Amino acid sequence: MSAEDEKTIAFILYPGLTPLDLIGPLQPLSGLRRLVPQWKTVVVGERIEPMGTDAGLSMTPEASFEDVPNPNIFVVPGGGAPTIKQMGNDVLLEYVRRAAEGAEIVASVCTGSLILASAGLLDGRNATTHWAYHTLLERLGVTYLPERWVEDGKFVMSAGVSAGIDMALHLIARLTGEKISRLVQLGIEYDPHPPYGGIDWSTVDRDMLYPLVSSYVDQELVDRPELQNRLLNR
Repeated sequence: MSAEDEKTIAFILYPGLTPLDLIGPLQPLSGLRRLVPQWKTVVVGERIEPMGTDAGLSMTPEASFEDVPNPNIFVVPGGGAPTIKQMGNDVLLEYVRRAAEGAEIVASVCTGSLILASAGLLDGRNATTHWAYHTLLERLGVTYLPERWVEDGKFVMSAGVSAGIDMALHLIARLTGEKISRLVQLGIEYDPHPPYGGIDWSTVDRDMLYPLVSSYVDQELVDRPELQNRLLNR
């Protein structure tokens, strides 16, 4: 297979993100290459250097934004306060906007959708994010849906953290069919059985952590008062 036939799925790495937001979908999508060789994954960052995460380990991108200017698909992971900070990172936002122009699919995990929204890509669209951040997403002109993942045209967004695995399997089915997606699922033995059962979402107050989330906005976007005020509805 020639290089021209390859299709690239880029995962964006930035300081402070939640590792599972990236690795969760990266694992099944990188496994896709064994079954459909034209698809390859690459982790990209503003610079090729170790970056800390919110789990106490560092990760290093394989390539820079300049090295992968036009991925066929790209995925923006999320996190907590560091992701809020990245909503004001002009280099990252410009890469996201530019890459989205020609991408077949633009995806996010967890609060990664806040970065897409900050780049102006989700205006008037349906999307999801981590439940604790839904108010911020809505204040950026997005219709929040409390679903495991939400698809709106070429935009596919998952809810928090582990939901990125579900979204990735959905993407594989969208790209290659359900049979391949099921094979990848089997390969990674993704068959969740939480020890205490699933979450009863009818009992979850999705606004319980808003004071903490708003404090992140106050702390991390001091130099972006317009965006800060919009997110805090001032």
